[in-house]
Amino acid sequence: MASAFEGRFTPQEYLARERASPGSKSEYVNGHIYAMGGASLAHNRIVFNRARELGNQIRGGPCSASVNDMRVKVPQTDMYTYPDVVVVCGEPRLEDDHFDTLLNPAIIIVVLSPSTERYDRGDKWAHFRQLECLQMYVLVTQNQARVETFTRRGGE
Repeated sequence: MASAFEGRFTPQEYLARERASPGSKSEYVNGHIYAMGGASLAHNRIVFNRARELGNQIRGGPCSASVNDMRVKVPQTDMYTYPDVVVVCGEPRLEDDHFDTLLNPAIIIVVLSPSTERYDRGDKWAHFRQLECLQMYVLVTQNQARVETFTRRGGE
């Protein structure tokens, strides 16, 4: 995970900072703001290909997908982050009238980077598991042919 900005912030302070600088993205976890770095060419190609294939599969149905810039909030833990691909089924629930923070993702896809893989598999996944609406968490490895899918079945 990237280094944190100095100090602790409220979710409202984080959102004000994010919205004031639309060209940059950061993640909010436990009162800390972490700058998100750019992605590699391989990472971007994988994200594009996953989103394209997924878009073809869900076309005409009740679900829609977004890439990279749709912020997701985990209300139970006050985490804000930007998954690589996020799918919402049915009506999106958004945090406020800025229409930029999704509360009800059904599927989250993360392309693993060497610098964030441990975090994406561990702490971030622990946050995402708190989302009762989340039905699937998909991890895509970029340096080998591996896709791992975690699916919610009932309460598990």
